This record gives sequence, structure tokens and C-alpha cells, in this order.
Amino acid sequence: MPKKPILHSTIKGEGTPLLILHGYFGMGDNWKTLGNQFSEDFQVHLIDQRNHGRSFHEDAFNYEVLVEDLYAYITHHQLEKCIIIGHSMGGKTAMLFAVTYPELVEKLIVVDISPKQYPPHHNAILAGLNVIDFSVDNTRSLVDKKLAEFIPELGVRQFLLKNVYWKEKGQLAFRFNLPSLTENNAEVGATLPPFLTFEHKTLFLKGENSGYITANEVPIIEAHFPNAKIVEIKNAGHWLHAENPKQFYSEVCAFLA
Repeated sequence: MPKKPILHSTIKGEGTPLLILHGYFGMGDNWKTLGNQFSEDFQVHLIDQRNHGRSFHEDAFNYEVLVEDLYAYITHHQLEKCIIIGHSMGGKTAMLFAVTYPELVEKLIVVDISPKQYPPHHNAILAGLNVIDFSVDNTRSLVDKKLAEFIPELGVRQFLLKNVYWKEKGQLAFRFNLPSLTENNAEVGATLPPFLTFEHKTLFLKGENSGYITANEVPIIEAHFPNAKIVEIKNAGHWLHAENPKQFYSEVCAFLA
């Protein structure tokens, strides 16, 4: 049987393993600044999930395979009693991992996502990414100009452009596996299966200006995570760790203390 590929990561610091899982179209590198801060007290693992960053590309893409990728990673690095932080898509992976392998998770931090089903809502982004033709759009500014026709928000485009790299001399490419992400877009909003619970301490962080966690989601959070606490990050939307890193860092440290 072929050996399972292991997710790419950057590891910093010593101590209890703190694994950080990025969101859709992201990569571990997005968390570099906070990762450096956390590495003063923990062994931080900035992980690229499959089809993202520098990790392997596969056609299959759903939370079951993302969880098995993480299990293989933890086994490979011989980690135990992990703390897991997951943002958005990474939060969905982290929740399913925690209810599947609770013995490996000491504490869980879920960033601006809940266990509920979310309808697909990345259609404009996917449409924009799929019209990029790197033989024509052969500079970053040309890629940005094309994306702007679909994605007016500069911040979103800058985030996506972090995935554009020189594959070889004169040849740009995306780091993520766009065909698989396009094909499996509906999987990103998948619900956590019913009747699964994680009893350990869990922190849900929600952005004050984000609609991903509202009062409606509190009962479903408490059903799966009876030991959960929900904290609001002020002056922040869905990217709360980037928009208010100071409060984000202090809330996480207080929870882990």
C-alpha cells in the first residue's frame, strides 16, 4: 500500500504542540506573525491542509479526508495532547477531528465558524480564479486586474494573490489545487455529523462584524461542545486574527493558561 503523504508545515518553538489550521484558499503562512508569538510558549505547527499551500494535491476534498490527513500528521510527528486552533474551513476540520479523535486533543479553539451547514458562498471567488490564464495574465498585477472584475474587495484579492507563485522562470501558478476546490466547493460548508460530542474545554471566537456565529448557532455549538465558551473579538469580521490580533492573542492565551 502506498505511504500516505504528510502535510507540509512550519514548526517553531518547544512545549505542548499547538496546531494551527488555516481557512479556505489560505495556508499556514497566513498565521506566521501569531505563530511566532505563540511559539514563545508552545511548539507551534503552521499546517498547510491538502490542496493548499505547499501540501500535496489530491482530487478528493472533504472533511473526512482532511481529518485523516491531520491524524497522519500527528502520528508522523508523534504528537499527543495537542491544542488545535482552526479558522473557518480549518475550524470545521478541527471540530470533526476533535469529536473523532478526542484522546489526541487537549483543548480546541474554533475561529469564526460553527458546526452548522453553510450554503456555498465562494462562487464569485471561484469564478474569478477560474478565468485566470497564466499564459496571458503573466504578472501579479495582471492577475489582480482580472480578479478585480469578480472580486471588488482589495483585501480578499491580496489574500488570494499570496497563492500566486513562480512555478518556473516566467511561469506563474496557483499554490492551491483549483480544480479540486472548484469541484468540491459545496463540501466546505458541510455540517458536523449529529450526536458527536467533544467534552474537553473549547473556545469559540467570533468576529463582532461577522455573521458566521450568531445567537442561532449557540444551541448547536453547545450540543456538540458542552464545555464551550464563546467570546467576541471586537472591531473584526471573519478574519478576526488578522483584524484584531491583539485581542485574539490575549483571549487565546487566557484560555490556554
